[in-house]
Amino acid sequence: MSRFYHVEPSLDNYWRSIILFGNNVASYKFALACSLYELANSSNDFISLEQLAVPFSRHICEHLKDAPKQTTAKSSRFLATCTDFNLGKVDQDYLCTQTVRLGFQNVIDAFHNVNHREVGERFFMDERKTTNKGIRLTDNFYTLMASQAINSIKPETNARWRLVESAWQLGLSRNLVRVEHDHDSKQLFTRLNERRVNITSSRDSLNGYQKGRCFYCFGHITIESGKSDLADVDHFFPWVIREHVPGINGIWNLILACRSCNRGENGKFTQLPHIDYLYRLHARNEYFINSHLPIRETLMQQTGKTEALRRAFLQGSYNQAKVQLLHSWKKPEPRGLMNF
Repeated sequence: MSRFYHVEPSLDNYWRSIILFGNNVASYKFALACSLYELANSSNDFISLEQLAVPFSRHICEHLKDAPKQTTAKSSRFLATCTDFNLGKVDQDYLCTQTVRLGFQNVIDAFHNVNHREVGERFFMDERKTTNKGIRLTDNFYTLMASQAINSIKPETNARWRLVESAWQLGLSRNLVRVEHDHDSKQLFTRLNERRVNITSSRDSLNGYQKGRCFYCFGHITIESGKSDLADVDHFFPWVIREHVPGINGIWNLILACRSCNRGENGKFTQLPHIDYLYRLHARNEYFINSHLPIRETLMQQTGKTEALRRAFLQGSYNQAKVQLLHSWKKPEPRGLMNF
């Protein structure tokens, strides 16, 4: 059984792997990605560290206002400078100078690394050892920026950043981190001392893991509001049987689907998906677990600490759902698209 990341090794998939699965010991990777989005229209493919420092430091400073913890390290001179800037203790010039000195020490080196190896395509080259000192954007980056996928990738980046920093900000044991879904607002949230803390849009968080495809038919979907192909946030096990399936509002049970599959003519609606889709859900959840904090910890709490326990949980849930709903639904799949 293949997984999502075996599908379509395209540039947007490589980029999403970096954002979703790169090591998260600080939020600098997200700030660098957001900065590159802004600099894509630069007249030169060479970006000096001084140029990069402006949006990079701004993104970090903006996030520090809402989430003071942006790294797992006990201290950071760079983040201390950003905090001082927010407090008005240092000016913009000093902030940018310190960003050039301290802000890029690890993130440029590690940006393309996923699971201790470099991904198959590069989006910039490191030219900090040259006279000019900076990075050079590659054709891959410009191709990505010209693609339709970038309209979804940008909010996905911010959603992933919010998820990671929310887990750090809680300061809780990983075993206590729990991310939940609000059925009405379609928001992911967590709880701190019984207080609800909103994190980000469920659509924005889930879309990267499905590579912008419908879970059922693999057709293209988007997370752009107002678009005709805006994805539905769907409960794999329908919401109507929430009293019979434990934790039905958990991330493990949330998928993105096109409107046709979810509520179009001959759509799923409140029917139980065919058991073939259950294998796909299991593969998707195992893929989620590779993204680590906080989704990994949440899924393991909700469905089991081992792959065998998680598989058994899904089978048990399916058995319960089948008793309640009786019939199952399956949409004919066009040939030659993709397999999970």
